[in-house]
Amino acid sequence: MSAIMGCLSRREPIMPEDMDPAGAYLTKYKWDRIHTWSDAHVFFSCHMQWVTPESVHEVLPLYDERRDITITADAIIDNRSELFDKLQIPLKEQITISDSQLILEAYVKWGEEAPKHLLGDYVFMIWDSRKDQLFGARDESGRRSFYYIDDGIHFAFCSSMNPIFQMPYFNKELNEQWLAEFLAIRGMYESYDVHATAYRNVRQIPAAHWIKVSRQGVELRQYSNFKEIEPLYLNSDEEYEEAFREVFDQAVRARVRTYKQVGTALSGGLDSGTVASFASPMLKADGKELHAYSYVPVSGFEDWTSSRLIADETPYIQSTVNFVGNIRENYMNFAGKSPLTEVNDWLDIMETPYKFFENSFWIRGFYERAQEQGVGVLLTGAMGNFTISWGPALDYYAHLLRRGKLVHLAREVQQYSRLAEVPRAKLLPIIGRKAFPMLHRQRAVAGGTVQIPELIHPDFARKMEMHRQMKPYVVNKETVYINALTARKENINNLAVANKNGAMATKLSMRYGLIERDPTNDPRVVRYCLSVPLEQYVQKGRDRALLRRSTVNYLPDNVRLNQSVRGIQPADWIQRTKPHWKEWVAELQALCKDTLISEYLNVDQIKKGLTKLEHPRPELAWDSEVRMLMHSLIVFRFLRRF
Repeated sequence: MSAIMGCLSRREPIMPEDMDPAGAYLTKYKWDRIHTWSDAHVFFSCHMQWVTPESVHEVLPLYDERRDITITADAIIDNRSELFDKLQIPLKEQITISDSQLILEAYVKWGEEAPKHLLGDYVFMIWDSRKDQLFGARDESGRRSFYYIDDGIHFAFCSSMNPIFQMPYFNKELNEQWLAEFLAIRGMYESYDVHATAYRNVRQIPAAHWIKVSRQGVELRQYSNFKEIEPLYLNSDEEYEEAFREVFDQAVRARVRTYKQVGTALSGGLDSGTVASFASPMLKADGKELHAYSYVPVSGFEDWTSSRLIADETPYIQSTVNFVGNIRENYMNFAGKSPLTEVNDWLDIMETPYKFFENSFWIRGFYERAQEQGVGVLLTGAMGNFTISWGPALDYYAHLLRRGKLVHLAREVQQYSRLAEVPRAKLLPIIGRKAFPMLHRQRAVAGGTVQIPELIHPDFARKMEMHRQMKPYVVNKETVYINALTARKENINNLAVANKNGAMATKLSMRYGLIERDPTNDPRVVRYCLSVPLEQYVQKGRDRALLRRSTVNYLPDNVRLNQSVRGIQPADWIQRTKPHWKEWVAELQALCKDTLISEYLNVDQIKKGLTKLEHPRPELAWDSEVRMLMHSLIVFRFLRRF
């Protein structure tokens, strides 16, 4: 997708040559056309990537002389037909009108309400000369990143952060508060402050927010969320299944709109298989194949995982490919690649430290292969666990136990035990702990618990008052029933998660010239899935029941009905790292001796973790102390860049 950039000066005019270094920086990304626009106090640019058929002839930034407004955008709009009707776009213009023109028309008609009418992956900024203001927005799911900086005189924005520092007005400074939160948060997201970034003076527009910039200042407002969803009551299971297929077909069809090839990340599971099963027939009708990219363990992998986990999902992937058809397979083991070999490239891509190191080599590898094969859209099912394939059986059974529905519970557990091949004697204690976590917590305290190592230095944590920062986010498990039933909506509405996912998708797309698109995260799909009654998701011993029922004739039964084993990626990262083991240890030892870095990182914990590296074993892949060591190295290399 496109990289956009702009600047507003509230005082002296902007010299276009002052923007040249920032524009030159953006040329490191893939682009098909570069265009700029400026007046005395405003500068816009777009390093455009052509993805959709309409984008090939699109001109961005686009100046509308009649209305005296200008737009630059990084956008694919998915509800074009709906907007044609609402905006009364003439039929002869509907074939060629660009997505940015639709955004502009929506702004003219609805003003600040325009983002509520747009569906898709987008960020945009509009200069409204008559109102003497900038107006922009980020899409509802936050799939495109959008950064800005404001020093009171100059306001600048960009799809990435480093180009902003090429402007003559701003300096790069570390945001210690963001770093403290990154180190302290054990989840995959980065900061509690969804506006913050790793750089002190750079902010980001969160998902589902618009921004308005005038000479008086900056205003941000959230225009949408997924919190209040009306329950959907239909007459039968079949009606829920048909409604799911209809909304998901709509989401996938919107996401294969490209004049290039279409790819998909394909595992042996339900989510990616469902995406492929809907996309493949659509592409076949257009004379295209679906390019599938699948990770497999490195040659000679020692499978240390349990019998209920699959490190190599090839048999299930092949079942999906053979059943669905029209899929060109790419099985990739990424020989010579490991999380350690990827660190510098990912720091360049993300512009910040990152936490997803185990998956780093295969994610980037998929993009590289897809780029070679002329792919413009790479489909994923990343949000599927919280939307289309949601349905945690054991949490639902705990829900039944707490409500005293024992007959229903007994029948469900018996059926689940048979289908999942787990004895009831093992299931019942788990269900009990989930139903009454307070009792389990008291027993765990009495018996001792495993301590997760802290990455942040205790003195740094105190300095940044992390105990106060974290307090609003710590849930009292004695009074609140926390499980997958509540965690689902919290995850979907977590803007920090959206920031992380959007940044990765945006920056990979800019580097490789193709866009990642996730139909399981389409707002229409999300709202439908949140509206469906709980009982549709767990039924007759089936977890993820709605999707399993809805994909009859879409997926093979060994994939569709599989409840006994689960794929895992990548279990081989320790084995992959062995050729560079000594270098890894040496760099961590150097970290421990660096007095500046040791102010931030918990060196005592790192030294303790280093003792485990004396004897590399593949099962260390899940060891929390060893994982902490890789996170430490990533932060170390990032900080050294300052």
